[in-house]
Amino acid sequence: MSTPYHHFVSTLASHLTDGLGWQKGGFPTPQHPELPDDAPKVMIFSPHPDDECIIGGIALRLLRECQYRVVNVAVTLGSAKARQQPRLAELRNACEYIGFDLVQTCEAGLEGLNMKTRENDPERWQGHVDCLAGILGTHRPEVVMVMHETDANTSHIGSHFALIEALQRQDDDYTCSVIETEYWSQMSSPNIMVESSAQDLSDLVAALTFHVGEVERNPYHLTMPSWMIDNVRRAEIVGGQGSAAPSFDFATLYRLRQWRDGRLNDMFDGGRFLAKDDDPASLFA
Repeated sequence: MSTPYHHFVSTLASHLTDGLGWQKGGFPTPQHPELPDDAPKVMIFSPHPDDECIIGGIALRLLRECQYRVVNVAVTLGSAKARQQPRLAELRNACEYIGFDLVQTCEAGLEGLNMKTRENDPERWQGHVDCLAGILGTHRPEVVMVMHETDANTSHIGSHFALIEALQRQDDDYTCSVIETEYWSQMSSPNIMVESSAQDLSDLVAALTFHVGEVERNPYHLTMPSWMIDNVRRAEIVGGQGSAAPSFDFATLYRLRQWRDGRLNDMFDGGRFLAKDDDPASLFA
């Protein structure tokens, strides 16, 4: 027996198989918006090279639709020393393709950025926090993106807590919007769902393939659209139980709060849905 759903699933499966042989990286760099020198900044504190593409849906929209400058901070370069410099080269290529600026923490990244270091080697941990605090103080971004505190990867969790401590070291008058992101573990309380157009998602997936060594090991670039489809399924987590799912094809879930008075503060009650035709900067109003 055959139904349209058998065709749908079999076609999807064939694309996943065929996609293993498609080109990875090396695509011509598309044209990016020209930004003024005083463009507002979004800083993505990426625990690993590739996170900037995976969770960058809202950042890409702010760049393309609102002329924000997106700066990706290479917090770590992974734990495999032999791969650190190749991963940095791949990251440069990915950022150039998608239009994000790149800032390094140090030559090899912040190694051992995890809660074990925080507990057992406080001097090393404070050095990592000092580095991130210095980057924040230099750039003073209007928007900061960081993984949430239980993202089920030691570097993701370590990056979160180090960034919060780095924010605590800024001037008392410094405020910014903080967007927490997810990948390895879902947030229990995301409050915004941001739609990505098919064009934006295609560009993010193409940029992700510049991380050649990683996607050859695990072709997660091919499952990224399915992940973003599944995010739409979680609409009731954002809008409340029983709320209607928006008619999005692809979306990313985030938690948006404001850093003010040395802590994270709620910006609104409930959750919000940002469609692909909405102004992404309206989230910060």
